[in-house]
This record gives sequence, C-alpha cells and structure tokens, in this order.
Amino acid sequence: MSALRSVTDATFAQEVLASDSPVLVEYWAEWCGPCRQVSPVLEELAVEYGDRMRLVKMNSDENVVTAAGQRVLAVPTIQVFQGGELMASIVGAKPKRLLAAELARFVE
Repeated sequence: MSALRSVTDATFAQEVLASDSPVLVEYWAEWCGPCRQVSPVLEELAVEYGDRMRLVKMNSDENVVTAAGQRVLAVPTIQVFQGGELMASIVGAKPKRLLAAELARFVE
C-alpha cells in the first residue's frame, strides 16, 4: 500500500487547496521512467514527514484539467501548496537529499 494518497480533478480542491497542512503533489504518468525513479523517494519522505506534510500523487494523463490548470508541462512535477497557494515547483526526478533540502522549509 502506498503512503501517497491519489488525488483527482474532482478531489484536488478539497484534498490539496483546502488542507490546513502543507501538501506536496506529485504529477506523474504511467509511461514516465523518471516518475518511477522518484516514487520510492517520495514514499520514504511521506513516512518521515508524518503529519507535518501530506504527500499525494496525481496521474496527469487521467486528470488533465488540474494538470493543465497548474501549468504542469512535464512529469514528474512536484508542487508544494500551503494555505491553498502554490509555494514551490520542482520539475524532474531529484535524489532524496536534494528533495528533502528543498522541502525542509515546509516541514520545520
């Protein structure tokens, strides 16, 4: 079972924008090799961050309305939302230490 919950076009506003805690959204696609590389890293971070940050994933091929609305042009794209606002966007697969360093300001 994945530590990252899936969100859709229908649930994005409630699950991400209305959240009281910071939310990391990974936009991915089934065919994307780099997405498969970053997935285990995000699973580890979801466990490590616990309640300090929610990590969710969205299949960008199946949820084109939200992906287009958030200007996702490549996968994997990782976005961090806080208080309903986009706070950070990371494009491409990154090693765990680099991702953790970029996310540190949201989980302190």
